[in-house]
Amino acid sequence: MSDQNEALRLEYLANFEYDYAAGRYATRFMSELKETTRLFGTECSWCGRVYVPPRPLCGICSAPTKEEWVEVGPKGTLTGFTVVEIPFIDPMTGKKRPVPYGFAFVRLEGCDTNMYHFIDETDHSKMWVGMQVEAVFKPDGEREGKMSDIMYFKTLETK
Repeated sequence: MSDQNEALRLEYLANFEYDYAAGRYATRFMSELKETTRLFGTECSWCGRVYVPPRPLCGICSAPTKEEWVEVGPKGTLTGFTVVEIPFIDPMTGKKRPVPYGFAFVRLEGCDTNMYHFIDETDHSKMWVGMQVEAVFKPDGEREGKMSDIMYFKTLETK
């Protein structure tokens, strides 16, 4: 018999599966990504800035964005980058991500905001701000309507 002051401790693996509503804008954006591999943004009705991912209001002037969406990319420009060399658990997969890997801020053609994603280069000396890149998508039948449907951005230029 254990001491009454001793805490009871149970160890077990719990798996909680759930769905959540992504909202009108994210749902449409992810559906287009899954079904067509086309990327869309929303344009501010007042200042004209184009946002990816789409949003209902401009982050600068707070005006509503237009109802009609604008197609952007899939090519873009690096606006910042790094090479990750410290392993960590990838929140999208729950597994340790192999290192090194490239990670970048990309401004898609026709867009005024940056998105961050993986890049296919791991050598700092072969990347630069202003470098042209292009989205590489998962094949048909493998896309799930998630940002990971863009596997990475491939570099289109060499130094």
